[in-house]
Amino acid sequence: MATKAKMKDVIIVENSRFEDDRGYFKELIKEKEINKRFPFVVMSFSKKNVIRGLHIQNTNSQGKFISVIKGKIFDVILDLRKNSKSFGKIFSIILSEKNCKSIYIPPGFAHGFCTLEKENYITYSCSSYRNIKSEKGILYNDKDLKIKWPVKKPILSNKDKNNITFNEYKHLYI
Repeated sequence: MATKAKMKDVIIVENSRFEDDRGYFKELIKEKEINKRFPFVVMSFSKKNVIRGLHIQNTNSQGKFISVIKGKIFDVILDLRKNSKSFGKIFSIILSEKNCKSIYIPPGFAHGFCTLEKENYITYSCSSYRNIKSEKGILYNDKDLKIKWPVKKPILSNKDKNNITFNEYKHLYI
């Protein structure tokens, strides 16, 4: 079942899960429910306490449908759509294997997450292909964003350690 989030064009999906004594079968995407196409699907694995993001492609920005196959994440989006009523606002949600929730994030949002379990497998179904040259990042702990990450000492990539502030991003790209 798809429901609209508080931010325009963001959709939360509560997927169906069918269990029996063998295990379970879980639906992930019903394109007809969200009316989106995803030509590029990728996945990531992260151990506990990893923060990835906040990432965006400035050119050919991607819409993303995020699902957790195994584990649990604190998922965060930042609206960077210049004319949006929610520009500069944050939305967060817990996505997990158990709660069967997914989120559709439209183009124009930065995205990141923090992993909460020992093993976390996440799928990203993307509306356009990756464009490495247009990838940008905003610091996960930017004071102006006031994101309440659920980890004190996150594990970050070197790339994410060198992301820029939200103010720097606005001055450079908006």
